[in-house]
Amino acid sequence: MPAFDLPLTELERHRPDIAEPADFDAFWLRTLKEAGQADPLVSVRPVETGLRLPLTWDVTFRGFARDPVRAWFSRPAGIGEPLPAVVEFAGYGRGRGLPHERLTWVNAGYAHLLMDNRGQGDEYGCGGQTPDPHATAPGGPGPAVRGLLTPEDYHYRRLITDAVRAVTAVRELPGVDPARTVAVGNSQGGGLALAVAGLVPDLAALLVTAPLLCGIRRALDLTDAGPYGEIASYLAVHRGAEHDAYRTLSYVEGVSFARRAQAPAHFGVGLRDTVCPPSGAYAAFNRYAELTGTDPRKEIHAYPFNGHEGGDAVQVRRQLAWAREVLGGSE
Repeated sequence: MPAFDLPLTELERHRPDIAEPADFDAFWLRTLKEAGQADPLVSVRPVETGLRLPLTWDVTFRGFARDPVRAWFSRPAGIGEPLPAVVEFAGYGRGRGLPHERLTWVNAGYAHLLMDNRGQGDEYGCGGQTPDPHATAPGGPGPAVRGLLTPEDYHYRRLITDAVRAVTAVRELPGVDPARTVAVGNSQGGGLALAVAGLVPDLAALLVTAPLLCGIRRALDLTDAGPYGEIASYLAVHRGAEHDAYRTLSYVEGVSFARRAQAPAHFGVGLRDTVCPPSGAYAAFNRYAELTGTDPRKEIHAYPFNGHEGGDAVQVRRQLAWAREVLGGSE
């Protein structure tokens, strides 16, 4: 796929106005207050993985509406002192899978929590184990359109709440330094991590690649791929529902969360990405922290000839080096 979005010189200046609802902050304050009225952890059980260098636990924590959400928690064996904690969010259609699948951050010396995506996990990978008991509002089969016509019923209200609660939960786990908690994700996971950065003011760092839910209105005009294509297909059948859909989407817009974030931030983007168009990532990056009165360290890496895979392992190598500098190491 050739480059299809704005040229890089324009992306670097791209600061679009976003239709932000007047009650955006009140909506999320109310949502998180309702979810936070119970202790976060339900159970923490050790798991035998066949591996000796990491230790792993099967964690269940309370997410949206106190629903049980599954996660894998791993940390390096033989290290007693509290470690920085990386909370990672998985991509669209993916669940937490198996505990040995994602160990990069553990091998780098961090504690690591991988959150399951409620109501997802059946599209690729090794599945998930967290149902979404609230997915009853009108909408199509894909998560991106479940409950699309009202903010209160929308799937991403629940999933973002789960993501915030995952940070609360990891800070309660043994061997974690709660002051050094990091949100990490690619694609949908990047969108969730960015939302966490906007809703958790004391997050230590943010690392996102190709974030979903950024510049949503523009993305719907640019691409029919991936989750945005599911939304377009739904609106092609439900003609006249655009107003309600756009209103709902405005409550999960990543640029709005980025404006409220203040943690140091590391972004990556493929300039040929048709799943999450690069203008969305740049909009979030360029407007990052503008409402907080802070000037956090931030950087973005563009990969001109890559699509949704972005910088892949090269980007991960950059993330590891950057995180070590920002967090002061995890020896």
